[in-house]
This record gives sequence, C-alpha cells and structure tokens, in this order.
Amino acid sequence: MSVLNYLLGSIFGFSLIWVPIAHAVIVLLFGFRMISVRRPVAVAIAWFLIVVLFPLVGVSLYILIGERPVGRRLTRKIIRMDKEYADITEDMRKRYFADKQQLPLEARALSLLAESKNGSPVIAGNQIELFTNSLEILRDLIDEINQAKSTLNLEFYIWALGGDADRVGEALIAAANRGVACRVLLDSLGSKDWFKSTWPNRFRSAGIEVTEALPIQIGRFQFRRADLRLHRKIFVIDSSIVWTGSMNLVDPRTFKQDSGVGEWVDAMVRIEGPVASQFELTFSFDWSVDNPKITHFNDVAPAPIPVEGRMLAQEFSSGPVYRDDILYQVLLSAIMDAREELTITTPYFGPDDGLIQALMAAAGRGVRVTLIVPKLNDSTLVAWSSRSFYTDLMSAGVNIAEFHGGLLHTKSLLIDKRVAIFGSVNFDQRSLRLNFEISLIVYNLEFCAKLETLIESYLAQSDMVDPGAWAKRPRWRVLLENAAHLTSPLL
Repeated sequence: MSVLNYLLGSIFGFSLIWVPIAHAVIVLLFGFRMISVRRPVAVAIAWFLIVVLFPLVGVSLYILIGERPVGRRLTRKIIRMDKEYADITEDMRKRYFADKQQLPLEARALSLLAESKNGSPVIAGNQIELFTNSLEILRDLIDEINQAKSTLNLEFYIWALGGDADRVGEALIAAANRGVACRVLLDSLGSKDWFKSTWPNRFRSAGIEVTEALPIQIGRFQFRRADLRLHRKIFVIDSSIVWTGSMNLVDPRTFKQDSGVGEWVDAMVRIEGPVASQFELTFSFDWSVDNPKITHFNDVAPAPIPVEGRMLAQEFSSGPVYRDDILYQVLLSAIMDAREELTITTPYFGPDDGLIQALMAAAGRGVRVTLIVPKLNDSTLVAWSSRSFYTDLMSAGVNIAEFHGGLLHTKSLLIDKRVAIFGSVNFDQRSLRLNFEISLIVYNLEFCAKLETLIESYLAQSDMVDPGAWAKRPRWRVLLENAAHLTSPLL
C-alpha cells in the first residue's frame, strides 16, 4: 500500500490517506446542504446515497439537476412579472365570480384550490371538443392556421421535423405572408433539432417571431438547472380558439420510430369561449418571461368572445418558482375527492409516497381506481421504476392496465365521471416538481362522457395486469424494479 501511495502521490501529488478524508468532507458538506434546503425525505436520501457511493459524480449531478433554480436573473424576472400578472388575474376572478355558483357542490373545493396562488377561476359558457386522432389533429391545426385572421400563438415542448409537422410550419409562413401576426415559443431542449434546422431563419424571414424557452447555456449549469423544461402545449387562434392537451407538434408516423414502442397516441381539446382567454394570458406570460427584450408584463386578457357553450371549465397552469407545488396539491385533492371512480392515463408514472398512499386509500374506501400506462415505454428506467409500484397498488385494489396500441401519451384524470383534468401533466415527479405545465379542468358530464369513451377505447387495447401472475414474476425482475425505484424521486 505504501508503494501505491507513493506512486499515486508522485502522479497526482497527494497520498491516498487524503482520499477517505476528502470523501468524508464531501459527504458531510453535502449532508449540511440537504438539511439547509429541506428536500423531500425520499429525494434527500436518494441524493445522499448517490453522493456517498459516488461522491464526485454525485455532487456533479446534483449541481446539474439536484435543485430547481432557473437562474437568478430569470427568477427575479418571473417574480416581478408574477406580481404584475396578479392584478390581471384578480380582475378576472372578480369578473367571473358568479360562475362559481354553477359548480356542483362536490367540485367547488377542487376549483377553489386550482385558482389559489394567483390561478385562473372557473368560467361558464364554453364549447369544448375532444379530438383523438393525432394525424387528423395536425391537419385540423393546419386548417385553423389557414383560416386565421389576426393572430396565431403557438407554445409547445417539441416541434419535430418531418411529415405533417413540416406542413404546419409552411402554413404558418403562408399566414404570416398574408398579414397574420405569428408568435412561436418552443422549449430549447425538446425542440433542439428544430432550432438547429433552417426553420427558425425561415420563420423570422417571414416575419414570424420565435423565442427559445429556457435555453441551455454551457457554463451556467451551476446557476440554472438544465432539465427544468417548458412542457406546455398551447395553440391560440385569433384570441378566441385554443387547442391544448398532450400532443406536441409531431407527426406520429415519423416521430421516434426508432424507439420500438410504436406510434405516439395522443388527444387534444379544442376550446371556444371565455376560458380561451386564460390560455392566451398564460402564453403571453410565458412569452414575456422567455423573451429577453420584454422586461414587464402588462398584457391584458382579451375580451371574451360570446359563445353559446354550456361547459364550466378553468385553465390550470403550474411550474417551479411561481405556483410552486400547486399541481401536487390539486392532484392529491382530486384523488381524495373521488367517491365512486377514478381513472388515470399517463405515459410516465412515478409519483411519490403521498400520491401512492392516496391512490391506495381511494381504492380502500371503495373507489374503483384504474391506472392506464403504456406496455412499452421510450424510457427504460421509467418503465422499470413504474412497475415497482404495481404490487402495492394492486394489493390495495387498484386496477392496472398496460396499453399495447403504441405509446399512450394522453394525460388525463377522470373523477367520478363528473370532473376531468386534461393536459400536459404526467403523473411523475418531473411534471409535479420541475416542468412548466398546463391543464384544462372541465366540470361537465357531456365532456366527461366523451373522455370516458376514449378511456374505454384505450382499455380495449390494453392488458390488465393480473395480481397473481405478477406475484410470480422472476426474482431478477423484482430486484431490477426495486433498484429502478430508488431513482424514482430523481426521474
């Protein structure tokens, strides 16, 4: 050992005796950091274990993705603009105060929670249609662009190259050429290939404004976490029509076809009515935050377009820095409010113990709880981690269905066939804690019936997981699932 110490000391200029001392110092300092930031216990333990086993790698990873900073400058801008945004949303809550009286009694608590922390109120008089064919949705978006008269605002996580997604781009250029004001806001990471292509220059040459959300800047990882992403899907036409849901601007025939999971299966809603103004307001806020040329937020939601709709709905946005943890609280409240039936569709399932216990408690009090996830997933680690929850959930009476008709990407929560939460939110830690997300909460039996029909079509293409057969799976699978489960707080 003394010879090895001498050799290493000659090469690196230190003796091996300092290695355990340095290790202990790193772990001790990291432990103080964990205590000072008061992370969730499971997350803190997971990070602490990584740093104990792999100190340099663990600390480096923690600096990159361990906390939720979006950068000091951007944080200050978001906080400043959120205060300016609050005046606008307060006026909106006053304007639509009477609409709350139309809410069924069992939905009022959920609606009030969703509008807390400077959120949007429930609004009556909307028309909401559910669309379930991804390729047809793309073509419908092109039709909307072709008919637009004044403005087009698009905000997406991914704009993938190829197929009918390119036709959307061509339609936008044509719209700009005929005088329609177009703005495009895309996530820097999700749309990285699009930003490297010729499309940004083509758009700007046509007069289309383009903004890159949360750009990844080498050398600033210590100040801005790289995996905080803008995960929203918002498309606003002429300030009166909104499309939102789970689908990115991708052609399902060409998107990620090398991942071996089949085509992405998505759904979107088309909204007409006063609730559309809430989505445009969120788009304007995001545009102002991510556009470095804008320093203050003073956009006012446009006057609602009169529509003879019957549906009560509210926009529900969430994200780090502002409205922190409101999404978690709303999902937890929705599960606890369920009395008869609760159905969840999500491509990525990785909740924390609180949500798992809530699902188990719902099943235990007689609620029919059904979880629908893809049988094949583009993220192997997420797939294994998701299955680590199966045994506990099924032992409590939760039904688990694995969809085999492609990668089920629809994100929805249907409560007692009376309330639906539909949008960009996955049932995982990333959506709950890290991403900027958008959802529509609908309080309408007709819409919920249509969503239930869609869910039934998913179940028809799914295999129900049998608890008995699941208990007999090989031991190596159990160990692999449990090992992946250790990473679930970090996924």
